[in-house]
Amino acid sequence: MAGPACLGRQDASGFPGGQPEVWYVGIRKSRVEYLLVLVFALKQCGHANGNSCNSGSLARVGPNDLVTSDPEVMRRMLAVRSPYRRSEWYIGVRFDPVQDNIASIRDEDRHNELRAIMAAGYAGKENENLEGTIDKNIEGLIRLIRNKYKSTDLETKPLDFGRKVQYFTLDVISDLAYREPFGYLEMDRDLHGYIEEVEKVFASALMVTIYPWLNWVLRLSILKAALPSEKDPLGLGKILGITKNVVGKRFGPDKKVQRDMLGSFIAHGLNQKEAESETILQIMAGSDTTATAIRSTFLYLLMHPRVVSKLRAEISSTPISSPISDAEARKMPYLQAVIKEGLRIFPPVVGLMSKEVPPGGDVINGQFVPGGTKIGYGAYGIFRNKDMFGEDADAFRPERWLEDTPDKIKAMESVLELIFSYGKYQCLGKNIAMMELNKVFVELLRNFDFNIVNPLRPIRSICHGIFFQSEMWLTAFEREKS
Repeated sequence: MAGPACLGRQDASGFPGGQPEVWYVGIRKSRVEYLLVLVFALKQCGHANGNSCNSGSLARVGPNDLVTSDPEVMRRMLAVRSPYRRSEWYIGVRFDPVQDNIASIRDEDRHNELRAIMAAGYAGKENENLEGTIDKNIEGLIRLIRNKYKSTDLETKPLDFGRKVQYFTLDVISDLAYREPFGYLEMDRDLHGYIEEVEKVFASALMVTIYPWLNWVLRLSILKAALPSEKDPLGLGKILGITKNVVGKRFGPDKKVQRDMLGSFIAHGLNQKEAESETILQIMAGSDTTATAIRSTFLYLLMHPRVVSKLRAEISSTPISSPISDAEARKMPYLQAVIKEGLRIFPPVVGLMSKEVPPGGDVINGQFVPGGTKIGYGAYGIFRNKDMFGEDADAFRPERWLEDTPDKIKAMESVLELIFSYGKYQCLGKNIAMMELNKVFVELLRNFDFNIVNPLRPIRSICHGIFFQSEMWLTAFEREKS
């Protein structure tokens, strides 16, 4: 037998973090109890893995599950030639129980092939006017705020910035993928009920990452009817329908070659089913995580007026375009420090994303780890490590990226790269996400003064490995043109 239920003599009991009798209950007495114990452990790790992993590079959160806060262990697992592979956790990342995507596939050879096929599309090499597309949608966000939510001395008009940002990221990624935005910003609403549905169902979907055999249950005909369908009028099913329609036209008798991301994927060899699956992944992964990075960084900015003042001073003193170009933004040191600090203090993805130790086992920091053991990603432990980021690692302080020695800053930047994973698993959408971040804060702050409506509860944030954030109520006052 294989898997966490039968570790035999080679188990993970030598690592800190759990009592043997707890795991015995989970393994021998009840699989349901095992699930509950593991979920509890992961919840604890999700909020406090900065502490749980500081006693060593690995901490135990399940019978065959470890979590690491050691960047070197992460690089070891993620390196291009690493013998580690994705664990069964990734089965839960499928949107269709029988169709993999680049984020879920466990076959290493096919994963590498998919990366090669899709790299050019994500890099923008075959996507006409990638930066212009992002600019167009940033202008749409600014226009929405100005026309509908601009406050004055006589009237305040609160806006849920959390929602507006997701409208922006959804329009950007759909515009890049299909050459046409969904229209969330223009209509100022969750057009397809997509955001609302994903927030409701994601906790349940996440269970498949913990209990991968549920994927086989979802393949049963009796349950397929309960899954999102392209025939649904709203929700994820509606997005599936739009995607299948767009992709179908690209493969139909009147197909046209389009210079967008989808066109690049098809030109390099994706078949119709793969193109559908990868485009859905784009929409979900490319909108939710980038929206979290924008919201959380902007919230930290507004909670630190000193940082806003310094960033505005840099914006005012730097000759820049409108909207700011990506090249200009990269040359603004304080802006880059703010972006780095925002990603560090609030990483957008904190799911375990466990990798599997190769069959022969591995020795990590002098300790043998049996083959088949799953090692997960301890985001907060990595990015709030005081040895790396200083005694104030829990504080939002962009200056740390500017004032230390070049070698120390280089080391911190090397750790921060793990935000987008690393090596053979590095996020293909990193370039797009960073371009959005480089632009959006500058354009928001050069156009408006923002205030938090409710400082005691500035945002509603729910974590299921990724974050669902809303009720970030702000007021926006037009800035006087200098």
